[in-house]
Amino acid sequence: MYLLYLDYAATAPMLPEVIDTMTEVMKTHYGNPSSLHRLGIDAQTLVARSRETIASALHCKAAEIRFTSGGTESNNWAIRGAAYRYRHRGTHLITSQIEHDSVYATFRQLEQEGFRVTYVPVDRTGRIDMDALRAALTDDTILVSVMYVNNEMGRVQPIREIGELLRPRVKTLFHVDAVQALGKLQVVPQELGADLLTCAAHKLGGPKGTGFLYIRSGVELQPLLYGGGQEQGLRSGTENVPAIVGMAKAVRIAVQQQPQFAAHTAELRTKLESVIGAHPELTLSGTDEPGGMAPHLIHFTYPGMKSEVLVHALEQRGIFVSARSACSSSVEKPSRILTAMGYTDAAARSGIRLSYSLQQTLGDVERFDRMLTEVLKAVKPQVTARSRKGRN
Repeated sequence: MYLLYLDYAATAPMLPEVIDTMTEVMKTHYGNPSSLHRLGIDAQTLVARSRETIASALHCKAAEIRFTSGGTESNNWAIRGAAYRYRHRGTHLITSQIEHDSVYATFRQLEQEGFRVTYVPVDRTGRIDMDALRAALTDDTILVSVMYVNNEMGRVQPIREIGELLRPRVKTLFHVDAVQALGKLQVVPQELGADLLTCAAHKLGGPKGTGFLYIRSGVELQPLLYGGGQEQGLRSGTENVPAIVGMAKAVRIAVQQQPQFAAHTAELRTKLESVIGAHPELTLSGTDEPGGMAPHLIHFTYPGMKSEVLVHALEQRGIFVSARSACSSSVEKPSRILTAMGYTDAAARSGIRLSYSLQQTLGDVERFDRMLTEVLKAVKPQVTARSRKGRN
């Protein structure tokens, strides 16, 4: 059976060149970067070069890049580290209602620890309410955290506008979760006005369990991990040298290919929108505003049909899609993201996410079209039966 993988927002297959590079590092550069002998120095050199490669891709300083175990740790560290380091300035934090769970749950926990959090609403398309954000800012606000691209339905947030709003507020830090943005949109922290910025390697064809946090020069964070003093004392733990080198290679490739990626995936998105729009029972999420949606991710709902039914029906036909964020795909309750956008429970239980890359073609979209049509014909009686039952 021909397999079509359309779940790149969950994770991307590792690039062959990344696998080759990591394999070579594991074979020949096995020293601990903290060791003083030649093998340790060689490993530390690789870590330093990787830091420079990533910094070059983001047009920032190498010293502003800190390696982590991935997006979740980076988000936790950025938010908790900033909240506790600058608690003497205030205890008010701001985020949106549709952040990734690693952000949303962190703020919920900080509320339990005495911080006050404002969850700014979004409109029907998923765009943050800028007027509500402005109104929420106080002299006590020390951190604002807003993701660049929503991981579930692909809405692009007005990050530059938020950065400009916060730029004069020297006591308020701005954190951007750019996990779904790097390599898809231009990501330059200084241009965005970001003080802290999160990325993960496995969304780019790099290894899982590896990420980094951009920390603008002058910003101080309280460490989450203590021990050997790696990452200039901010994040202790022996560096995963092969994974760091692999991540740097994946980042370099993704940023170099970003214009090509954006053009190709935008073409795929336009075709997919046409495919989905041909089925009246399906509703596209987001907006048709130019630049309002990420090119590599499309989301739709089928009110009355649970998303897992479509996911498994498509899987049986060799098509792999997602119901929502991979971190919460096993949760049966309505999507928190879609509920915050004003969707009904029936619609919020029915979301399907398609995400793709340079590897997919218009021919793949045509195959998806055929399989989707086949699946919808097969499941439609279930929805009709539920509707009739609901009227009785």
